[in-house]
Amino acid sequence: MENKAHALMAGIFTIVLLIAAVLIALWFNRDRVERVPYEIATTLSVPGLNPQAGVRYRGLDVGRVDAVLFDPQKPGQILIRFSVSKDTPITQSTFATLSYQGVTGLAYVQLDDDGSQPVLLPSSKNKVARITLRASLLDTLQLRGLAILKQTEELASKVNLMLSDENQKTILGAFSDVSAAANKIEKIPQQLQPTLDKLPALANKADSALNSINRFSDEATQITSKLNAAGGPIDSLDDTINKVGSAASLVEYQASPLIDETRTSMRSLNRALESFNQRPQGILFGPGRAQPGPGEAGFSAPAP
Repeated sequence: MENKAHALMAGIFTIVLLIAAVLIALWFNRDRVERVPYEIATTLSVPGLNPQAGVRYRGLDVGRVDAVLFDPQKPGQILIRFSVSKDTPITQSTFATLSYQGVTGLAYVQLDDDGSQPVLLPSSKNKVARITLRASLLDTLQLRGLAILKQTEELASKVNLMLSDENQKTILGAFSDVSAAANKIEKIPQQLQPTLDKLPALANKADSALNSINRFSDEATQITSKLNAAGGPIDSLDDTINKVGSAASLVEYQASPLIDETRTSMRSLNRALESFNQRPQGILFGPGRAQPGPGEAGFSAPAP
């Protein structure tokens, strides 16, 4: 009986010691940090996210996920409840994304802030604030992958259409046309060879013509120099023109009195002819007496 009693006491002591060790471990490992609750409401998928998953703010560990459950008030929506340390700067522009740890596939909540509304977002157990969950890299790759697959299918359809039997015949015909054009182009140098052979002779003739033009230009320059030289033909022609002008001026000066006398004689002759026409007898009897004027003897006033 004493052996059984000792064994029972030893067993009870061992059990009490284990319970005390567990309680002490829980007491040392309890979280003494004051945390603030928040939640995320999203319709996106959250693969790999479990309770007790980490919550990080720009890479720093600030809290843990408390629960992942469906929203009873809105079917299809998922609620992610988590808590972070009190000093975490959660603002109205803070948003969350899902990130993954290496190749394990375990997800955690990554918090970030774009700084558009730098006002702290208050939250409490009675009124839990909500944070927006944006599409993660995996979701973005999934959406882009679907779009790329769709574009690949469209490209494959167009390639199949382009490689249809009718288009293949058209492409082969185009290759044949290109080959024929290449053959024609290959013959062009052979046709141009005679002309190319004549080019040296044409170049020599062009050089000769250019030399002749240069000689003619030099001779013309010499002739022009001789004509414009002092005492040359142009100077002699200028002296002749000046002398002719002087002679013309002299003639005009000397002929002017003679011309005036000639005009006076012509007027006198015209008056004599007019008198002869009116009184031809004046040649025999002389000019008649002039009619008396006013105040002279024999003047009579005309009748009114």
